[in-house]
Amino acid sequence: MKRTVWVGIVLTLMMGTAVIARAETDRFIDDSKELFKEIQLFADAITLIGADYIESVQVKDLVYGAIRGMMKTLGGYNQFLDPESFEDMTAETKGEFGGIGISVGIEDSMLTVITTLEATPAFSAGIKAGDKIVKIEDEITRDMAFDEAIKKLRGRAGTKVKLTVVREGTDKILAFTITRAIIKLQSVKDEKIIEGDIGYIKISEFQEKTVDDLDKVICELRKKGMRNLILDIRNNPGGLLDSAIEVSNLFLSKGLLIVYIEGRTPVKRVDFKSEKESKYGDIRLAVIVDKTSASAAEIFAGAMKDNGRGLIIGERTFGKGSVQTVIPLEDKSALRLTTAAYFTPRGGNLRNKGLAPDIYVERRELSAEKIQSEDEKLEFEIFEKIEGKTPKEEKMAGSEYDNQIQTAVSVLKGISIFEGHKENPLEGAGE
Repeated sequence: MKRTVWVGIVLTLMMGTAVIARAETDRFIDDSKELFKEIQLFADAITLIGADYIESVQVKDLVYGAIRGMMKTLGGYNQFLDPESFEDMTAETKGEFGGIGISVGIEDSMLTVITTLEATPAFSAGIKAGDKIVKIEDEITRDMAFDEAIKKLRGRAGTKVKLTVVREGTDKILAFTITRAIIKLQSVKDEKIIEGDIGYIKISEFQEKTVDDLDKVICELRKKGMRNLILDIRNNPGGLLDSAIEVSNLFLSKGLLIVYIEGRTPVKRVDFKSEKESKYGDIRLAVIVDKTSASAAEIFAGAMKDNGRGLIIGERTFGKGSVQTVIPLEDKSALRLTTAAYFTPRGGNLRNKGLAPDIYVERRELSAEKIQSEDEKLEFEIFEKIEGKTPKEEKMAGSEYDNQIQTAVSVLKGISIFEGHKENPLEGAGE
C-alpha cells in the first residue's frame, strides 16, 4: 500500500503528493487490550444506530462519519478523503483541477485563504490572501470539519459558491458569489530576460513536471546570455516534496542537505540530500518570497539560504512546517495525517514562524507615473547610477513597478560588479 507525503499548504482546490514508506507502528497500537475495548464500544454504537435509529442508514456512511470525527479531533491539516476526494486530489497534482482557485489553511481555528491563484475566478472576484472564510453558502465554517469545507468549496465548473469573508483592516463583512471553473495551473511561467544578463522565472507550485519545465526554460534563457537568475516563488503554496528536492538539486552540489523531517521521535529523522552535481552551479541566484510562500516553497528557499546558494529577498514566509502523509485505505479512500515536521539544513523549524529573508522588502506596486515623481527619485537613484537608466526604462512587466523584483535586480547587479572588480582590480583605474 502506497503512502504519499504532502508538504504543500492545504488547498481547497489543489494538493500535492510524494511517495514515502509506511512509518513504524506506534506504541499506541501495542496496547491491544485498550484498543480492542474502545473498538468494541465503537462497534456497539454502530450496531445500536443500525438497529434502532428511526431511519435506515448505511454502515459505510456511519464509518466515514466516525473517521471524519477522529480526524477532526486531531485538528490542523488532518483530513479524511473519501474515494471521490482522493481521486480528485491525485488528479490535481497533474496541474489541472476544478474549483475557484484558492489555497486555504487553518489559522486561529479559522478557515483562511493562504493564496489566491492568478487568472482564476477567486482572483477576479477579489479574494485575497489572509481573508477569513466565515461562511460557505449559509454554513458557518468555525466548527466545520476541514474535509467538509473543502468539499463545499469544490464543485463542477459553471456552478456557483457563496463565500462570506472577514478581512483584516475592513470593518464590513464581505460577500462573494463565485462561479467555479476548470483551473489549469502552469507551474513554471513568465520566463524572460528582464535586463542585461538577468533572467526571471516564476514557479507557481511544485508539481511533477516542475523540474523538467524549469530545466528547459533555464536552458533557453542561457542561450540568450543569462548569467543571473531571479526565481519568484511568491504566492506559491507548496506542492510536492520530491519536486522541491529535485529543483533544489539543479542548484546545489552533490551531497548537500536540502531538508530533513522528524516524526514523533528523533529516530524517525529522514534526510534528503542532493544526489548529483549541480547543473546550474555557475548561475547567481536570487529567490523572491512573501507571506504566501509556503511548505515546498519554503523548503526550496531554506535550502538555498542555509547552503549559501542564493539570496532570499522579500517578506517572511508563511510557516507551514508539518508533513502530511496521505495513506490510501482499502476502499480507495485515504487519510491525510500529520506525521512529521520538516527542518531546513541548519535545523530551522518553520512551523508558525516562516523563513526570514536575507533582505527584507515589503511589496509595493507603483505606477510608472509615481516612479517619476519627485518623492520617489531618491529611492531609485541606484538604478540610474548603475546603468544610467530609470526604472521606467527597465521595461518591467505591465504598467506596475514591482519593487521586490527590482531589488533583486539591483542586488544581482551589485554582486556582478563586485565580482568583476575582484577579477580585474586594476581595470578602469585612474579614470
